Amino acid sequence: MRDPLDRAVRAIARRNSYALIWAQFGFAHLIVLGGMGLLSLYEPMSSKQFWVLVAISQAIVSVDNVISIRLTRRMWRPVRAWERGHRDPATVIAAWTALATLPLVYTRQVRKYPFVFLYLPFMAFTTLYLHIEWYGFFVLVAAGTVVLACSLIVRYFTIEVVSRPVLERLAEDLPADFQIDAPGLPLRVRLLLVVPVINVITGVVVAGLATHRHHASLSDLGLAWLIAVGVSLTLSFELLLLMMRSLGAALRDLQGATELVRLGDYTARVPIVATDETGKLAQSFNAMAEGLDERERLREAFGAYVDPALAERVLREGSDLAGEEIEVSVLCLDIRDFTAFAERSAPREVVSTLNEFWELVVPVLLRHGGHANKFIGDGLLGVFGAPDLLPDHADQAVAAALELVRRLDERYAGELGVGIGVNSGSVIAGTVGGGGRVEFTVIGDAVNTASRVETATRETGDDVLITDSTRALLTPGRFELAARGVVELKGKREQVRLWAPAPVAAPAHEEPLPARYTAGYAGETRPARIS
Repeated sequence: MRDPLDRAVRAIARRNSYALIWAQFGFAHLIVLGGMGLLSLYEPMSSKQFWVLVAISQAIVSVDNVISIRLTRRMWRPVRAWERGHRDPATVIAAWTALATLPLVYTRQVRKYPFVFLYLPFMAFTTLYLHIEWYGFFVLVAAGTVVLACSLIVRYFTIEVVSRPVLERLAEDLPADFQIDAPGLPLRVRLLLVVPVINVITGVVVAGLATHRHHASLSDLGLAWLIAVGVSLTLSFELLLLMMRSLGAALRDLQGATELVRLGDYTARVPIVATDETGKLAQSFNAMAEGLDERERLREAFGAYVDPALAERVLREGSDLAGEEIEVSVLCLDIRDFTAFAERSAPREVVSTLNEFWELVVPVLLRHGGHANKFIGDGLLGVFGAPDLLPDHADQAVAAALELVRRLDERYAGELGVGIGVNSGSVIAGTVGGGGRVEFTVIGDAVNTASRVETATRETGDDVLITDSTRALLTPGRFELAARGVVELKGKREQVRLWAPAPVAAPAHEEPLPARYTAGYAGETRPARIS
């Protein structure tokens, strides 16, 4: 639940994002008024003198605010462009960078001119107006720098606070690959700047209030300022370093572990060494990293059961992949005479042989852009063109089939043969199932036809057969095709023309297909009737 101040800041930012930037400059009036009150504790002055100095100092602050508003409005221009609807990545990054660096860039640009052109002249006027000795000017300048530093620090952090709502909205439009490449003020520097100033102001105010009744003088102000600075830079500084060491170590551990997770090491953990916010943050980080590690192991395990590309899509879109009609090429593969092999072999040997066989087959499919959609005992259904679109799915399916023939012949030397049927057509690709169990599959006549074509290889004696619909999609000249005639396939009312493919030329790094796989490729036709 947000605090009332945060809710008010966000409400104003929604109406006018820049309004709070110029409004926060008003705090300088209060800080300078407090500085004048502090001066009155140490330097006797009449009411008239006090209010004259107050009026002049407030006028100087007004001039400084006008300059600051003009400066920040110019720095705000990239944010204005984003608010007007320019949401391209370059504009968003420019707006985010301008706003995120606004406090630091503003502070760097104004750090000199107020001191030289406003602060020093005012201190010189005060010295003359109050009839202070000449050396009093340097006391005023030294002690007054604390008030000036306090004003700059308040401006820096209030700009950060009022900019946050707009930065959050900008961050939603940042590109996913956005990397922070902008100057920033490290946490240790912030502490080193803020804490000493707080200590000095506190010391000077307390000393002034304690000695006011005893007619404190300007020399007392100088002494109080020196003592406060000395204590701040010694004892307080040592305590600050100890705090920074404790906090810095926790942040370094978190930063290092975050970097490891970004690089993919989800086993990274942050040691929990405290019971404060840093300890709770470390615990939350470890829980997040454990969840990421579990998700990664799940993804790897999931990818072992389904195609990795499909696994990534399911993790990205969910398990309910809506069915869509799409043109694909389907490859059906079956191991010949595997039933006889299984009958004469031990079950462990059968499983081992199948695993070794699929270990060779699946990478070939993946290399050609397809995926093993389903394993059916000693058969496989491969799909090219779903779930990821593949413009040349027919070329890739046929190339994969021919490479499989070659590699299997090299590995098994004829001990295990295969029949492969390839068909192209329209299918419905998506998830089917029920009762909490679904699978991604392709459904349509093109799948059934590919299965029947694979069966036809047993009759024609070819290892690979393709349909006329696949042949029509092939790149001209990539494959040699031998016609196998018009055949009747079981379950099909219409006859299907089949072709036996072969590569025109084997790639330089691959051996050509065995002669028995290229016999009869001279336009020879061997009609067959498959029932």
